[in-house]
Amino acid sequence: MGILAKIFTWWDGATIGTALYSARNGRLVGEDQQGNRYYQSREGARRWVIYNGANDASRVDPDWHGWLHGTFEGEPESYLPPKRSFEIEASVNPTGSRAAYRPQGAIEKGGHRAAATGDYEAWSPDAA
Repeated sequence: MGILAKIFTWWDGATIGTALYSARNGRLVGEDQQGNRYYQSREGARRWVIYNGANDASRVDPDWHGWLHGTFEGEPESYLPPKRSFEIEASVNPTGSRAAYRPQGAIEKGGHRAAATGDYEAWSPDAA
């Protein structure tokens, strides 16, 4: 990404100002599997995340979510049990993307839905 994009855009990672603030006033606490970095202010009052890529809150790991909101004091590794074999990795929310769920009647899937079975009667303003 070019230097101008880093100066002026906020939606695809941290701007230069945020990165400088984090380096100067923050203490790196940890990093998750997606590469997001978590910071805490030196006095411990503020906590924030620098995303590795697009800024999307659904990309915050569930383990780190509790830490960001002050539910837990230590890093997730210090208070969470180890991952179990049946647990799957967290995934981002696909709403608004091509990976989003679309039912059969959706316009993106052709817009054709099954015919009504007879228990549906369309509303008409003249019938009222």
